[in-house]
Amino acid sequence: MDAVTGPADSADSSSEDIVNTDSETSKPDSGAASEDATEEAPKRKRSSLREGAILVTIAIVLYYVMLTFVARPYLIPSESMEPTLHGCTGCVGDRIMVDKVTYRFSKPSPGDVVVFKGPPSWNIGYKSIRSDNTAVRWVQNALSFIGFVPPDENDLVKRVIAVGGQTVECRADTGLTVDGKRLNEPYLNPATMNADPQIYPCLGNEFGPVTVPQDRLWVMGDNRTHSADSRIHCTNVPADVQRGVHCTGDPMAGTVPVDNVIGKARFIAWPPGRWGGVSSVNPQTDS
Repeated sequence: MDAVTGPADSADSSSEDIVNTDSETSKPDSGAASEDATEEAPKRKRSSLREGAILVTIAIVLYYVMLTFVARPYLIPSESMEPTLHGCTGCVGDRIMVDKVTYRFSKPSPGDVVVFKGPPSWNIGYKSIRSDNTAVRWVQNALSFIGFVPPDENDLVKRVIAVGGQTVECRADTGLTVDGKRLNEPYLNPATMNADPQIYPCLGNEFGPVTVPQDRLWVMGDNRTHSADSRIHCTNVPADVQRGVHCTGDPMAGTVPVDNVIGKARFIAWPPGRWGGVSSVNPQTDS
């Protein structure tokens, strides 16, 4: 009776199926496992690369935000701020960190050492630091965007001597004055300047009086005899120059707009032997 399937036959068949299934699950195919492992490795590698790219992107964005809104390093290229800041033409000077937050809530004060973009009249003779090669220049601009290359602009560092509304003047018999009061400048170094301010109070030509326009600054270098500052860029009246007094013309050319100030020099970050803060001594105080 081949066509009839009894209960016993059905049970035996089910039992055999179960046994066979257990056997297959308990002993997986080694070839299939190897294929899975081979496929998983590239996935893990791609995942690691993706995570690394995300982390690098985040780091670059954060660094850009810091450079734009918080602080930025600047290299001192000249000796105009000696001995406060070291620098020289053709060599590595101090690298300073510039605070870009403070002046979002206040204005520069007398004695602050500030980094600023040179006004148009201060940029005569400035040469671009970018390559003539288009491809190289593109790379330089891209790196400048994230702060690894200096911006292609005439950024300068000087000390604020007088602010908007104050009158600055220098005469051999009275020295450098603001609103008629002689300044106290402990940051000047006679050995650095090769001149003694007690003997040569103006450390150059007599000038002024100059009344600084509102929202502008009169700035000077600490190395007074080697600094192209407000005294150099001011407007002269020929008749006054003939009698040895400079900067008696339009006060705008020799002053710097507050809006041009990038930030306040806070500390020297490099070289290690020069680590320390940048002093903001107000010269208009008695001590």
